[in-house]
Amino acid sequence: MIAPKHPQISIQRQCELIHLPRSSYYNQTNGVEETKENLLFMELIDKEYTRYPFLGSRKMRNYLRRQGHKINRKRVQRLMQKMGIMSVSPKPNTSLRNKAHTIYPYLLRHLTIDRANQAWCTDITYIKLQGGFVYLVAIMDWYSRKVLSWELSNTMESDFCISALERAIRRYGSPEIFNTDQGSQFTSRAFTDVLKQHEIKISMDGKGRWMDNIFIERLWRSVKYEDIYIKEYKSVEELRLGLGQYFQYYNYERTHQSHGSSTPTEIYNASQPLLETAA
Repeated sequence: MIAPKHPQISIQRQCELIHLPRSSYYNQTNGVEETKENLLFMELIDKEYTRYPFLGSRKMRNYLRRQGHKINRKRVQRLMQKMGIMSVSPKPNTSLRNKAHTIYPYLLRHLTIDRANQAWCTDITYIKLQGGFVYLVAIMDWYSRKVLSWELSNTMESDFCISALERAIRRYGSPEIFNTDQGSQFTSRAFTDVLKQHEIKISMDGKGRWMDNIFIERLWRSVKYEDIYIKEYKSVEELRLGLGQYFQYYNYERTHQSHGSSTPTEIYNASQPLLETAA
């Protein structure tokens, strides 16, 4: 995907062309891989957690042992933490809260959301590959459920979240409110400064309140059951292509029960007509 010794195109420019944060490229080339056994455990944990998102490390350890695997709770805790689901609360803790960062109030409670670009939301999820894994972030319009932007990274640093946010704003303008969890990627000054620069109100889920961002949690279930678990992608390049096709289907062809026979893009455009520009 990236040619480090390309005579004409720098690594920085190559990353820009494929929308890959430079930090993700360097982490991919220098990162530490998990053992095959741990990758198997992570796959089993991911699938069981997607089915039952309330499971903590004790119950997950018991589940793995019932499947015939010898594993202790400490190992399960480490793997769940690496996957971003360490929390014993129902909400996947895709990043630990940084106590030095400002936490903003939740603005969507009792608010009627009845138009596109009134509120956007975001979250991060773990994606299994054959022989490895990456993280996926998505930006979604709360009203229409349209996926406005997404990005991949093999670390949970904030840059790929910022990249996805900036791309969504370039394509669709600015929402009135942007809702996240309290993960350090989203509470970081680098991330919140982008929101402030565009005069976007910042909203954050209450601690342990997974229902505060329920629609993007449902998106992850759809992505995994309808694409990831079926395809079993081998590489980041293959995953990127596959997700591009899936989100195209999700936005333009897949109808949602709450929308009747309409797709997210139809609902979005009917509420907020705009001309989509290339990212």
